[in-house]
Amino acid sequence: METIFDWLKKKKIACHDRKRMMEAFTHSSYVNEHKKQTHDNERLEFMGDAVLQVWSSEKLFKLEPELSEGKMTTLRAQLVCEEALAEYSRKLKLGRFLRLGIGEEKTGGRNRDSILADMFEAFLGALYLDQGMAAVDIILEEVLTPMITSPKSELVIDYKTRLQEYVQSDTRKNVHYELVKMSGPSNQPTFDVIVLLDDIILGKGSGQSKKRAEQMAAKDAFEKMVK
Repeated sequence: METIFDWLKKKKIACHDRKRMMEAFTHSSYVNEHKKQTHDNERLEFMGDAVLQVWSSEKLFKLEPELSEGKMTTLRAQLVCEEALAEYSRKLKLGRFLRLGIGEEKTGGRNRDSILADMFEAFLGALYLDQGMAAVDIILEEVLTPMITSPKSELVIDYKTRLQEYVQSDTRKNVHYELVKMSGPSNQPTFDVIVLLDDIILGKGSGQSKKRAEQMAAKDAFEKMVK
């Protein structure tokens, strides 16, 4: 069975402090059930958040053509939001290394956006403390840079805001979202959402989180309305 250290070796990244790296993948629920494990990944998450902010800020600052301060702020917020970080974790398949308590595992924690996002930040924190920014750069170039360079990326475009702005350009009414169905296993559910204006369905969307489903419903509606 592949370990995080095997995975890092394939990326040509060394790891000197293995204990700290394991902490990055240790959820508080695991610590609660294993008293010999004294630390979860919350402190490393704090460090990783700072590293991520600096890395993404520098990347956006150096873009050509230059972006305004407001545009950089908005884009950075979208690139480092919980949903985006969870998606980076999924693309790298880091969730398999996560250490969870039995209860959290049974309730689908291994695929929960909040847990995956926190783990990703903790991983970056551990990586930075162990190897510096060069190792962090290897990881973020793989998953975050494509989101910056692809202007049509669904992770970066906030379709809910775009749809609301488009609707309010013609009317002062607000759209609203309704969850119509949740299917699949508890550890990997699929959410089906509709977006409505008054009682009219403007669009439909599905996703592995309610937020993602709402974004996809907004995308469906927005693209129909601007044709």
